[in-house]
Amino acid sequence: MLHLALRMLARDWRAGELRVLAIALVLAVGSVASVAFFADRVRLALTRDAHQVLGADVLLTADHPWSAEFRDAIVKLGLARAESMTFVSMSRAGGEAILAGVKAVTPGYPLRGALRSAPELYAPDSETREIPAAGSVWLDERMITALRVKAGDTIELGQSRFRVAAVLTLEPDRGVSFMNFAPRILMRVDDLPATGLVQPQSRINYQLLAAGERDAIQRFEQWARSRLGRGERVDSLENARPEVRSGLDRAQSFLGLAAMLSVVLSAVAIALGTRRYTERHLDGYAAMRCMGATQPQLFALFAWEFLLLAVLASASGGALGYLVQQLVAWWLATLIPGNLPQPGLAPLGQGLATGLSLLLGFALPPLLQLKAVPALRVIRRDVGAPRQSAVAVYVLGLAAAFALMWWQAGEVKLAAYVLGGFAASLVAFGALAYGTLRAVGRLGRAGSVSWRYGLANLMRRPRANSIQIVAIAVGIAAVLLLTLVRLDLVDSWRGKLPPDAPDRFLVNIQPDQRKALAGFLERNGVGEPQTFPMVRARLVSINGRAVSAEDYSDERAKRQVEREFNMSYFDALPGDNKVEEGAWFGTKDLESGAFSVEHWLAERLGIRLGDRLEFMVAGRSFSAPVTSVRKLDWDSMRPNFFFIATPRLLEGFPASYIASFHAPRGDAGLTLRLSLR
Repeated sequence: MLHLALRMLARDWRAGELRVLAIALVLAVGSVASVAFFADRVRLALTRDAHQVLGADVLLTADHPWSAEFRDAIVKLGLARAESMTFVSMSRAGGEAILAGVKAVTPGYPLRGALRSAPELYAPDSETREIPAAGSVWLDERMITALRVKAGDTIELGQSRFRVAAVLTLEPDRGVSFMNFAPRILMRVDDLPATGLVQPQSRINYQLLAAGERDAIQRFEQWARSRLGRGERVDSLENARPEVRSGLDRAQSFLGLAAMLSVVLSAVAIALGTRRYTERHLDGYAAMRCMGATQPQLFALFAWEFLLLAVLASASGGALGYLVQQLVAWWLATLIPGNLPQPGLAPLGQGLATGLSLLLGFALPPLLQLKAVPALRVIRRDVGAPRQSAVAVYVLGLAAAFALMWWQAGEVKLAAYVLGGFAASLVAFGALAYGTLRAVGRLGRAGSVSWRYGLANLMRRPRANSIQIVAIAVGIAAVLLLTLVRLDLVDSWRGKLPPDAPDRFLVNIQPDQRKALAGFLERNGVGEPQTFPMVRARLVSINGRAVSAEDYSDERAKRQVEREFNMSYFDALPGDNKVEEGAWFGTKDLESGAFSVEHWLAERLGIRLGDRLEFMVAGRSFSAPVTSVRKLDWDSMRPNFFFIATPRLLEGFPASYIASFHAPRGDAGLTLRLSLR
C-alpha cells in the first residue's frame, strides 16, 4: 500500500494536482515554524546565560535600600557580594543634554559574567573585571553618540562632573525596564552622594547580588525568601529575567497569531485544492472499486498519499521557517548581546503538527467522499460520491483552526476572539463576493463578447470563485488593517491633544527648588508651570485586611500592589479628572481625611466607595475612607495620579514635585538651559 501511495503521489505531483496543496502547507508551516524557532533560540539563550543574565547566582531587587541583615547574611555564608543602584537622570555635555539610565555599582560587579569595554568608540572591546575608577564613568555607544563626547571628555551628572574613561559595550545583566532602555552611564556607588541625585521620594532600584557554592546559595535564597517584605523580590536561575520571559511569551503569542493569517489562507487553499483533487479522481477510484478494492483499502491509499505529502511539505516548511528566523536573528544581531544558540527540534514538531492539523481539518472531509464513490460511475458519469453537508464537513476544519489558534494564543478567550474575527470576515466577504458576482452577471450581458464570455465563466462556479475572492480579500484586508489602524491610532491621538498640551516633564523637584524653577520658566516665556506634590506610599491594607500580591490573579494587579504608588493631594478636583462615583472632597473630608481612586485601578484591586485604605510612608502609616472614584484623561499628557488624598493626610510627609509645561516654539535650547540649573 505504501509503495502504491508513493507512485500515486509522484504521478499526481507531475500532473500538478498537488502543487497548490504543497505550497499552502509549506507557507503555513514556515510562518509558524519561523516564530517558534526564533523564540526557542531566545529561551535557550536565557537558560544558557542565566548566570550572566542575573550578574549573580541570586539577585535581590527592591525599591528601597536593603537592610544590613541581608548584607551580613551573604557574608556569613561565605558568598561573594556586590551592589548596584539604577535610576534615570539628565546628563549634560557641552550643548547636549539627554535622559540617561544610571547604574552605580560596587567593586566586584558583576559576580557572574563580565563587562566589556573599549577605549574609544568603534575600537575593539575586551572583557574586564574592573569598574569605573573614582571620578570617572563609562558610557555606552548611544550615550557617547548622543552627547557628542569621546574618551577623556567631561560630562555633568547632577551636581558633579565626571571624566569619560571608556565605552561600555556589554552589560550582561541589563534588563528591559524603561531605565534600562535609556542610554547607559556606569559609575561607582561611592561617587553617587556627591551628585545630589538621591533624594527623598526618588525612584531608585536597589540590587543586592550574591554568588558562590550551590549549597550556600540555596540556603541563602531560602532564608531571603522567608524574610522578603513589600517591594522586594528574589531572582534566581529558575526565574531569571521574568520580564524578558513574559515579554517573549507575549511577543510569541502575537507573532504566532499573526502567522495564523497565513494558516487560514492556506486552509482555504487546501480546501479548494482537495475539492478539485476529489472531483478529478472520482473515475479512478470508481475503477478501483470495480476491481474489488474495498472502502478501507481506498481510504488507506489516499490517507498514505496525503500523509506523505504532509510530511514532505511540513519538512520543507520547517526548512523555510529556519531560514526566515536566521534572517531575523541576523537583522536583530545589534540588539541582542552575544550569540543565540541553535534551536531544538520542538519548533519543527510544531510545524509538522500544524501541517497535519490543516490536512486533517480541511483535506480529510472532501477526501472521505472518494472511498464512497460507487462502482456504477464507470458506466454512468452522472453518478458521483454521496454529497455531504457543508456544515458537517467543515466542523472538523473549524475545530482544527481553533485548536491551532488556542495553541498560539495560550488562552481560550483570545483564540475565540481571533477565530471569531476571521469567521466574521469570511462570512462578510463571502456574501459580498457572491452578491457582487450575481449582480455583475445580470448587468454585464450588454458588453462585448470577451466581457460576456469572461462573466459567463465566473458565473459557472459562483461559489468556488467567491471562496477564492474571499481568500484574497482577507489577506489584503489584514495587511491594510495593520497599516491603517497604526496610522489612525497615532493621528487620532494627536488630534485629541490641545495645541498647548505639555511636552516637557520635570520630576524629582525638591521643595526648595520650586520658586527658582517658576522664576526661570517665567523668564523664558513659559509662564507658570503645573506643579504637583508627589509622595511615594505603599498600600498595606483594605478595610483592615492586609494586601498581598497572592490575593490577586491578574498579573498587573500583582505588580501594582507590590510597588509604591505616587500619590498627590489637592483641595480641588484636577481639570482632567471626572468623578464617576461618590463626590469630591467636601469640608468634612478635608478636615478628617479621604481618598479618591482612579476607576480602573479600583476595579482591578477591588476597591469600592467607603472602603478604608491604609498606606505607609517612611515607616509611618495613615488611613482614610474612599469617598470618590475618578475617570482620568490619560491622553491629556498631563500628570495623573491613581490615588489623590486630602492635603491633611500627606502634608506632613516628605514630598518631591512633578511639573509639566509646553515649551515655546523655536526655543530648542530651553531643555539644556533648564538641565544646567
